Amino acid sequence: MLPLPLLLRTGWMLRRRSCTAPALLLALAALLLYHTSSTVDRTRGGTGPRGQSNKSGMDRRDGVLLLDPEQLHSLLEVHRSKRSCSGKAIVLTGLHIASDTEVQLYQRVLQEQGYHVDQGRYAETSASLRHDGRDGLEWSLLICLKGSEKSCLRKINFAHQQPYQRVNIIPAFVGAFLDMGGVCRFLTDRRLSGLALPIIPSACAPSRQEQEGTKEDWNIPIQLSSSVSQGPVAIMNVYVLVTSAMPLTAFLHQTGLVRTHLDKYSYVTKLLEFFTERMEPTLALQAVELMKQVISEVLTAAVLATAESSSPPRCRLCFQLMTFTLHYNSSMHPVVVKLQTDLHFEGMKDSSFDGQITKEYILEDMLRLLFPACSHDDGSLRDAQDTTEIKYSDCEWPNSLCMPRDEFQLLLQFHQQLKTPANFHLLHPRSSRFSNLQRDLFQRFPTVKNSGKGPNLTVLLEQLSSYYIQRNHTESNSDPTSVRHKTWPSNTSDSERCLDPHLRQLYTDPPLVLNPVFNPWVKEYRADVPFDTITIRIRPEPVSAQCHIRLDEHRGPRMANYPVGLGNSRINILVMDESGAEPVVMTIYTLHIFRESRPSLPMFDEYVMCGFVQDCGLVVRPDQSCGLEPVAGPKSSAEPQAAERPCSSGDEPGRWVVPCLSCSDNRTCDWREVAWQPDSCYHPVLEQQLLQKCMMDKKVLFIGDSTNRGIMYYLMERVNTTLEDWDKAHDTIVYHNLNQGRTLISYSYYPQFWLHRSQRPTFQSALQQLIERSRPLENSPQTVLVVGGVQWLRLDHLKTIQQVLERMRLQNIMVVVKSLGMGFHLPVDGIRSLSLAGIQELYGVNKNILESAKQLGYEVVDTFSITMGRYKEFLQGRCACHFHEVGRSSSPTVPASQRLQIVRHAVESVSGTSMHLASVQQQELWSEPTLSYHVKGAVNQVYSEILLSRVCVPYVRNGTRRQN
Repeated sequence: MLPLPLLLRTGWMLRRRSCTAPALLLALAALLLYHTSSTVDRTRGGTGPRGQSNKSGMDRRDGVLLLDPEQLHSLLEVHRSKRSCSGKAIVLTGLHIASDTEVQLYQRVLQEQGYHVDQGRYAETSASLRHDGRDGLEWSLLICLKGSEKSCLRKINFAHQQPYQRVNIIPAFVGAFLDMGGVCRFLTDRRLSGLALPIIPSACAPSRQEQEGTKEDWNIPIQLSSSVSQGPVAIMNVYVLVTSAMPLTAFLHQTGLVRTHLDKYSYVTKLLEFFTERMEPTLALQAVELMKQVISEVLTAAVLATAESSSPPRCRLCFQLMTFTLHYNSSMHPVVVKLQTDLHFEGMKDSSFDGQITKEYILEDMLRLLFPACSHDDGSLRDAQDTTEIKYSDCEWPNSLCMPRDEFQLLLQFHQQLKTPANFHLLHPRSSRFSNLQRDLFQRFPTVKNSGKGPNLTVLLEQLSSYYIQRNHTESNSDPTSVRHKTWPSNTSDSERCLDPHLRQLYTDPPLVLNPVFNPWVKEYRADVPFDTITIRIRPEPVSAQCHIRLDEHRGPRMANYPVGLGNSRINILVMDESGAEPVVMTIYTLHIFRESRPSLPMFDEYVMCGFVQDCGLVVRPDQSCGLEPVAGPKSSAEPQAAERPCSSGDEPGRWVVPCLSCSDNRTCDWREVAWQPDSCYHPVLEQQLLQKCMMDKKVLFIGDSTNRGIMYYLMERVNTTLEDWDKAHDTIVYHNLNQGRTLISYSYYPQFWLHRSQRPTFQSALQQLIERSRPLENSPQTVLVVGGVQWLRLDHLKTIQQVLERMRLQNIMVVVKSLGMGFHLPVDGIRSLSLAGIQELYGVNKNILESAKQLGYEVVDTFSITMGRYKEFLQGRCACHFHEVGRSSSPTVPASQRLQIVRHAVESVSGTSMHLASVQQQELWSEPTLSYHVKGAVNQVYSEILLSRVCVPYVRNGTRRQN
């Protein structure tokens, strides 16, 4: 029965509401009848171990309960709709910058949940927190990110917080989990002595290197009961959200970080799935329950040991995310080997990238659990302090619990969390699951009790948890599904359609500052990166798991490492629906990245000349120094005369030279004036009229990849002043009408790497095909063959050239071999990449090619030595091998009478090599451009001019100048 004072008080409340005497008696009788029947029902329903535990563990210890679980649930449901839907949240970023995806996550989710969000760096400098007494009421939520925690603890007076204010730090935990000489601080409490807590004393010690620490952790002995069957041997990080310290309420996230003794790296997995893959379903559930028990025991011990019974608990709504590192050693009962009051993901193959993504998924789950979005039925948008209309100072109806305001808010929050579907699952309290160790803990700390004037808050929380555990158990038994589905809801099948084709976030490494700030509804972004950023790894995350991400093309990768060339680069992000027979592009996001040029200072009157052969970031020649060095002056009278001599070969040793204020700091150089300088000669640059005269009646045939094509277009622009046609040709193309119709240029792409090996034309067939389509040809230096590429050229190709030219009676033409070049030196997904040793070996191959070509009487251009010193200055292209780029020019186009006549040939089989130019005149296309183009790229310009000087050797004496 209810205590007499309570009955009288209830009667007085009814009388105050103008109840008549019969009505009052009737109400009292009904109340007594209800209480008696509910008590009998609870007694009947409590048969068995669980019922006995509830009756003896709660009623006898904490007194008669005012409400049964069903009535408590109903009361909280009524008041749930009266919570506030508005508030002011302050995010203190600390070590983060505003563009960090973690900061954006808090901003986005809290705004979605109805908060007005302000940002600051530290508590001392936050405008909203600057005046403690006056501004303290303005905010309802404070998020202190990494680096700002100490600032928050100094600035926020937790003892005088308003009941509605929440902070993501529980002050008691800061002290409980400090390292006290290799022992967790809470373990130093003498009242815990003799208890077999499932935690090693040094679990709170500062973090060690993951690999070293993990190796040591494998051999930690478990001195606990191992009566259960054999289990996995593993190190596991699990993530716990504590939503209140006194009384303790906590939740466990369904995902964790696992590494078994067979794994090199940790990986993210669902905890139950990890156990289910290794043992029977019932044992898997038992393993999860044991995990929850161990964590709950440690948290209970820490809270009880640090609680101050003399003072009431403060900041009931404060919360904290924690990482528990568990060690399994052939037993399903783990031991805690590391305890941290934040989220950690060390040990992953890519902790800085994958770890951040996993972290933000957990953070978003936390925010949506703690701060559910308000519907239109949740009341009006009011100030955060007006959270409910209940008057907590007395026991006026309807708040029959007579609880202090902060306690009722915690109870209401816990109720909301239990009924909200989430990836966090209840960890504590679970009254029916209390272990013997927890009961021992409660007995050792009898003074740590509920600090309210009304019914025991801990008991009410236990009632709620029991109610939802029982309800979920009943619902799951009525649904004959798998064990995994009952306990841990799994994601919807990926075979379903992509119904929400948007990105959740765009992750990059290094992090990019996107303009505008990422928003799922914005489809185009720009970002600037400094010169030294040469690769970007990108991983977009979709909102829905049913949507697939592809980069650049339908069958592209989900995540990729991109080389970032100088200037503009563009990456397309495709959100795909792959549920049907053919993939469908639902949404396209575009990321434009602009990479800045090398930092440069204008050249001053006083400067020094500095030179470099190679960059210290990629030492291709270990026998040579790297970086800038002062260029030595002439030591004899013979050297200046030698420097005035035109070079006799295109592979003369040399270096890059640049004016600087100091050779010890490349930021003091004027990189606009950098030039290639041979050691003992110079490569002349022909004036345009002289170049046009040299190229008169010449036919220049190019065979090779896109780097050869860049030289070809540079030659065309130099001869014609403007470039009227440009194409990324991957077939054969012939340009007529160049140089007033007196010069012919032809090009054939080789090798056609996109074809299967059995279908690729051989070098011999490709060369023969190019010659046939360029006829008629003179067997003299008026016909020039330029051969080369990035790295495909080998000594065998030189022999093939000699054999084909002799067989086709063209042995007297000029052959120019463009040697190998830098490229494929970056780890890019989808294409091969060379190690440093591979690039160093390539240097030797290049040297042999140059020597063999000269022995055959061919001209050479050493592009490898030229490009290796400026390997970071590549332009667009995944191979990082393009040192040229063709773009629009502001120059006017030439008259129509001077425009190029272009003949294009599709890729053919070897059988079509005998086709003559005359037989394909019907395929001729006359170019009628409205724009002209310009070939950009300082490095491409250098070796292109060297090639022109070798082709025009008879003209270099007069009308030439040095390269700049």
